[in-house]
Amino acid sequence: MQPTTDRTDDHIALNDTSRRSFLAMMGAVGAGGLAVGPAMSQGVGAGAAALRNDADFWKAIRGVFTLNPRAKFMNIGTAGSMPIEVLEVLNTENRRAARESLNGYGNFRAIREQIAPGFGCDADEIVISGNTSDGMNHALFGLQWERGDEIVTTNHEHPGGNVPMALLQDRFGVVIKRITVPVGNNQKAEDYVELFSKAITPKTKAMVWSSPTYKTGTMLPVKMLAKLASDRGLISICDGAHLPGMMNYNYRELGLDFMAGAAHKWQCAPLGTGILYVRNKVTAANPRPLPVYFPAITSNYPLTGGLPARATGPKESDDLAARIQSCGSRNMPVFAATAKACEVWDRIGRGKVETYTLALSAYLKEKIVAKWGVDSLYSPKDDPRLVCALTAFNPMRRTGDITDKAKSDAFVKRMQDEYGFIIRNVNFPVPGQEKEHFGVRISTHIWTNAAEVDQLVDAMWDLSGKMTA
Repeated sequence: MQPTTDRTDDHIALNDTSRRSFLAMMGAVGAGGLAVGPAMSQGVGAGAAALRNDADFWKAIRGVFTLNPRAKFMNIGTAGSMPIEVLEVLNTENRRAARESLNGYGNFRAIREQIAPGFGCDADEIVISGNTSDGMNHALFGLQWERGDEIVTTNHEHPGGNVPMALLQDRFGVVIKRITVPVGNNQKAEDYVELFSKAITPKTKAMVWSSPTYKTGTMLPVKMLAKLASDRGLISICDGAHLPGMMNYNYRELGLDFMAGAAHKWQCAPLGTGILYVRNKVTAANPRPLPVYFPAITSNYPLTGGLPARATGPKESDDLAARIQSCGSRNMPVFAATAKACEVWDRIGRGKVETYTLALSAYLKEKIVAKWGVDSLYSPKDDPRLVCALTAFNPMRRTGDITDKAKSDAFVKRMQDEYGFIIRNVNFPVPGQEKEHFGVRISTHIWTNAAEVDQLVDAMWDLSGKMTA
């Protein structure tokens, strides 16, 4: 890809120390030392070492965006930024729709065919949803529920999943069971399989979890949990809000039944867009029959004849995604811009994006440990199956300050006002602690570099000292 820029580059050059540290981290990725994500099994690990010499490429990537040069954006877990060419598509299509008085009816098969390969699935399995919460509602409310059915989930879920589960509880008598999520570096992927396995009973119908959790950035092991669900005859539903645009996952190979993700976060599509994956085939990754599913919000459902048959093998029997996608007149310009955002990522290389952003996150975690100690981390760093490009930690130096919401809010505000870094805080329970913790959460995206990570850590250390004095 040859990115272009329409402004003076605000790139902060790597100093010698940070360059050596980060490139060494990239070398570890290339050598398999970090083995970040599924991209490693797809050959990206072998080429990751080449990224050590690719600083000019990532510098040029900044020219793809229109970001305010007076701020450093490290809260992509909340919202991304559309690339310039995505903005141009959105503008052009909006103007064309206005000029020609176009409608937005249809199931947008051509757009779904365009974006599906980047996520390792077919058009009949991919939906451009409104956002992650919209996708979670589609998944949960399309299933058949009976009173007493159980959902096993976690205590770190987002309202996008918690709210529809609460509605199922009150409307249908579904029982919600929550496992307690560990935090910090002293955990491994098998811990989650064991926790879910112990919580499953004969009444359990589905497992619902976030990968990664928005609270701590812990990447619950998607494939391992999906296999557990399949082996136990359960439906698997993943809140994968941060997966599109961050991780180079082949969704079908994960074995999930449903994955609801955001497109406006790491994927940098327009606001109010998501990527919803629905398993519409029986495959080796999940050989179980497809769950009975009714598209709950649609204008594309047979008025007679009943529910279309679900597939029993590797070939779809019905375009389920088309039924979910079709709901009156939709925002066609936004869908076209989402397709362009996915195209930009495909050109950059999804494996390359994953390798870079996770290496930056690993570098950040090591910098945090060097100043605050490993116990300050809420995100794991040593089990590569649990890492992602989100990092949560405790920046407070005084014991007890981490439970003070007002101080946490002030920390985030001062980081922006005094240092120019946009981060966020998150609250969550910690096993063995009476009060919730209010940690900070940092996103390392493709427009970030190691020098900015150095500056961020120095700024947080400086501010934490001021707030302790």
